[in-house]
Amino acid sequence: MNKLSSLQKFSAGVLCLFALLSTACAKTEQIFIASGGKGIYSAQLDLDSGTIVSNVLAFAHAPTSFLAVSPNHHNLYAVGHSGKEPNMISAFAIGANGQLAMQNELRGEGDPCHVSVADTGKYLFAANYGGGSVSSCSLAENGFLKGQVTTVQHHGSSVNQQRQAGPHGHCIITDPGGHHALACDLGLDKVLIYQIKNGELTANDPPFASLKPGAGPRHIALNPSGRWAYVVDELDSTMTVFSYNKKSGAMKVTQTLSTIPAGTTEKNYPAEVVVSPSGKFVYGSNRGHDSIAVFAVDQKTGKVTPVEFCPTLGKTPRHFEIDPTGKFLLAANQDSGSVVVFRIDQKSGKLAPTGHVLEIKSPMCVKCLPTE
Repeated sequence: MNKLSSLQKFSAGVLCLFALLSTACAKTEQIFIASGGKGIYSAQLDLDSGTIVSNVLAFAHAPTSFLAVSPNHHNLYAVGHSGKEPNMISAFAIGANGQLAMQNELRGEGDPCHVSVADTGKYLFAANYGGGSVSSCSLAENGFLKGQVTTVQHHGSSVNQQRQAGPHGHCIITDPGGHHALACDLGLDKVLIYQIKNGELTANDPPFASLKPGAGPRHIALNPSGRWAYVVDELDSTMTVFSYNKKSGAMKVTQTLSTIPAGTTEKNYPAEVVVSPSGKFVYGSNRGHDSIAVFAVDQKTGKVTPVEFCPTLGKTPRHFEIDPTGKFLLAANQDSGSVVVFRIDQKSGKLAPTGHVLEIKSPMCVKCLPTE
């Protein structure tokens, strides 16, 4: 009995050691989730199973609506609203295990709702919905917000008098190399095009690309090749495809198609658009239809073909993220309080639920950091 007991103990010890080694070797990605309830959460995405683990409140903050990560992955930037004062842009240093330390805050020019960082890491750009403008901010080497460089006020309106009586800057991104900034203005039915010099935004030639009246461009994403741009239009549930000239900044509409199936009766408002790391697929979220529209990209023309409309298993997918490996899509269902993980089929682009769901109050935005 003593020998058997010793053998059992040895076997148990080996199994325990194996489990510890397996856990240590498990590959995970750091993720951050902006909450409209409490602030910013930090968690880990398991790259084998798709589970989200070690979820903690990294920083108690005003309701947070959007996040951006610096190119070196050392800093996180957030915009949020207390309900009493204009939105603030906040800078955080990212520490071990996803801990966040506040660096400083800067009052936004005209209530920023979206931020991005140029791939040089020297400048941050903000789209200001309430103020109908876009702005730029210089960054210190440690990610500290140094101050505003420029604010450009948009002017005009479009056909939807409830939502487009004036300009509403909704998103701004920069192209590879940071030579141009592309800004969606929902109120103008335009993507404004800016040249960037030392962080200053000046009108490009051509200065904008127009969309169908009443489209309401919300967010934009560039294909990794830099040859095509994709815009989700909030007011008419469409996706507009553009060719993009990296040298001149010129954009030309090549295709417009629906983000929802024919015959859909729900009121619907697309929110986010993401291109897969491979550039082979484009994804757009539908609030109302509560789905992710999946499109395959023609690698010669950039035009897209519908693949499927996958339910997000929650309500109001305001944002979603594709992890840097391209394996998983994380859908943030704002009104059902859930982040649902889907596995991406690498050949078809289709989404399959992993069964892993993180419950969190009012998730507004998800950002993943590549595994170092």
